[in-house]
Amino acid sequence: MPIFDFTFEVPAPLHVVQEFHHSTSALKRLTPPPTLVKIHSVEPLAEGSVSRFTLWVGPLPLNWTAIHKNVSGNGFTDVQQSGPAEKWEHTHTFTELDADNTRVNEHIEYEHKKGFWGVVTRLLFSYPNLYFMFCYRRWITRRACHKAATESK
Repeated sequence: MPIFDFTFEVPAPLHVVQEFHHSTSALKRLTPPPTLVKIHSVEPLAEGSVSRFTLWVGPLPLNWTAIHKNVSGNGFTDVQQSGPAEKWEHTHTFTELDADNTRVNEHIEYEHKKGFWGVVTRLLFSYPNLYFMFCYRRWITRRACHKAATESK
């Protein structure tokens, strides 16, 4: 089973990083171009909350339903209930480094389906593509959280 890990620091307090990730607009903001996101429904982040969306990769729609679990002040896990992969569990962990800095750990465990969707996910969820996506997410998270932290002072 493939595993992807990515860790970065954000120059913002823990509560700012939590608020950013709890926003119902976070998925849209964190998805790098050229992928487009169509949100069908997003419940506020809580234990058992559900998000339904379509990721458009060119002309290819990836319909996805995610359920959130282990939601706490230190992170959460989104689990693909239905979607392009056989399995997708993405755990976000937030660790306060000091009053003004937070570490974000991203951990994904996933499996590919057989057939067409297996080929698609092997391409889309290859290490280089995931690495690019999470570099983008790091940039957006740092930028948004730094701005929010600066504005709140």
